[in-house]
Amino acid sequence: MPRFDLNRRPSALTVAAGLGLAAIAGGAARAATTVSKVRFQSAGETLVGDLHAPVAGDKKPAVAIIGPMTYQKEQAPTQYARRLAAAGYVALAYDSRYRGESGGEPRAWENPAAKVEDLIAAVDHLASRPDVDPDRIFVLGICQGSSAAVVAAADSGKVAGLATIAGHYRDHEGDIAWLTQEGYDRRLANGLVARAKYEATGEVDYVPGVSQTDMNVGMPGEFVWVWYQPWADRGMWENRYAVMSDADLLTFESLSAARRLSTPWLMIHGDNCFLPDAARRSFDAVPSTTRKAMVWDDTPHLSYYDQPADIDRATARVIDWFARA
Repeated sequence: MPRFDLNRRPSALTVAAGLGLAAIAGGAARAATTVSKVRFQSAGETLVGDLHAPVAGDKKPAVAIIGPMTYQKEQAPTQYARRLAAAGYVALAYDSRYRGESGGEPRAWENPAAKVEDLIAAVDHLASRPDVDPDRIFVLGICQGSSAAVVAAADSGKVAGLATIAGHYRDHEGDIAWLTQEGYDRRLANGLVARAKYEATGEVDYVPGVSQTDMNVGMPGEFVWVWYQPWADRGMWENRYAVMSDADLLTFESLSAARRLSTPWLMIHGDNCFLPDAARRSFDAVPSTTRKAMVWDDTPHLSYYDQPADIDRATARVIDWFARA
């Protein structure tokens, strides 16, 4: 697994395709906001989200936010939703099915195709709201949520702009860099066996979501464990992963969606984020007719999850991009 220096701070930026940074220089006006619980349907399942919205104004732009692998909405999505709402956006942080407050069985099933359906359903929910401008609905993806975000933006037809932060962009080459060929083959085989068992018996095989030492878990590696385990200790994230998830996860890719993407796309990434080569492949795959921009710096991957200064800076760039979409 690649190693990352989690302590390096931002240095010089590479900004492609004419990205403006007015929002960073001037700051966004902060609005009074409210938070309300919302429920909406996706493929027959009830999804639950927290809707962060400005108090004042008529129809507003909106953002559907999808978080990292195994995420729950109270984690990184809420950090961004609060800031986007303060800047005048209706921001939806929701649990994908099988996790958190949302429905779906079995629990802790990491199914990226279902996440795409759920994200499109979140966009549809925002489009149906009387306080949202249906022509100004955006998608924000964080870490592995970025792959689902790229596919949803390519398929929805309602997404005016896309932004992704520290993305884990899914393609086979990236999977081998992440897991090695041996690890990939083992996990895929185990996932297929576990899925066949579930389909035949209804029994679900589980492993931990993270572990400090065990590499046969959903998200192996100490640097992931260090971030996620405190959430589990507080009872705010379930440290569990359905083994059959790997049958879905390791056969899912978003590179083909990048090749047909017509939605304007801002990518925020860097050499200190996960799988930078996969990020470059996805960015380079976008058609030349699609407006796109890249911010590339030294921000550590996990800093985009919970470090206020890094989240403030990233959100300002996202706001600036959406304003120009």
